[in-house]
This record gives sequence, C-alpha cells and structure tokens, in this order.
Amino acid sequence: MKQAAYMKKVGLLSVVGAVLMAGVPSPAAEDLVSRRQADMKAMAAAAKTISGMFKDPAGYKASEFKWAADTIRDKSGSVLSAHFTSGAANLQSKAGPQSKARPNILEERDRFDRIANDLRDYAVALDAAAQNNPGPMTASMRMKPGEAMGGGPFGTHVRNEQELLGMPAEHAFHLMLQACATCHARFRME
Repeated sequence: MKQAAYMKKVGLLSVVGAVLMAGVPSPAAEDLVSRRQADMKAMAAAAKTISGMFKDPAGYKASEFKWAADTIRDKSGSVLSAHFTSGAANLQSKAGPQSKARPNILEERDRFDRIANDLRDYAVALDAAAQNNPGPMTASMRMKPGEAMGGGPFGTHVRNEQELLGMPAEHAFHLMLQACATCHARFRME
C-alpha cells in the first residue's frame, strides 16, 4: 500500500515537472534569440554609424563606413533568414517573452526572405561606395535635393544590381532603413 502511494506521488511529480518544463523555453531557443538580438543590435549600431556620417560628412571615414556596411551585409540576407526558420523553435510562441518576432514570419517566408536579401544588397552597395570613396565623402555619395528617397509611391525599389550600385550611397542607405522599418512593422511585436 505504501509503495502504491509512493508510486502515485512520483507519477504526479513527473507529470507536474513535465508540464512546467513544457512552458519554459529551451536553452537552444534562448541562445538563438540572444544571437538574433545581438545581430540586430550590431546592425542598428552600424546603421547609426553610417547615419552619423551622412549627418556630418566631415566625420566620414571610409574604413568605418565600410566596416558598418560589412556588419550589416554579414548579418542580413540568408544569415538573418536562418535566425527565423521553422525548425529553429525560436519564434514568440516557443522562445518566450524575450522574443519580439511574430509567428507570421513563417507564413510570409518569401516576403521576409526578400526583405532580408534587400537589406544585404543595400549594404553591399554601401560597401562599394566606401571602396570607391576612400577620401572625404564626395557629392556623388549624397542624394540630390528633391530626389525620391525610397520604395514609397514616389520612390524607387531597386532590384537591379547595376542600378543599385549606380545610385548615391545615401539613397541606398535610405532604402536600407526603409527595409528595416518595413520588416519591423510587419514581423516584430512592439
């Protein structure tokens, strides 16, 4: 009789433990969310560096501009997409409250991947601008007054690599920022 009661307690504790563990995000999911968030913070810091140089062209340093563009390039595209795969168990419902990713990333995979790749392409264009302008920031890197700034109804969404590399770096930067804003509006919880 005592053994049966003991077995019931052990069984009950096992069930309670299993239920509690199911609600806790796995360490692997937490690690992936942490890596993803670190990559996002690195891209934000890099974008801030580039933005500062456009605000104050006298502070332009080609090596820092290139480093910032390369940071964004290296953390976007397929790298960014891989942070949000269905097998990674890393979206809001599975990774816990520290993740701000919406589950619709999986439903709109093509759109998310396209934005991640656009981000990489804009960063590649910024890298090329830094390589082509090793001295001070040139007028060719800056947008002209009245030039459309992005993919809105009056802007440009560039899919052609030659056209992208031919536009002013500041325009590519604005397109990149627009890609970030579009992705956050669609796929990030506030």
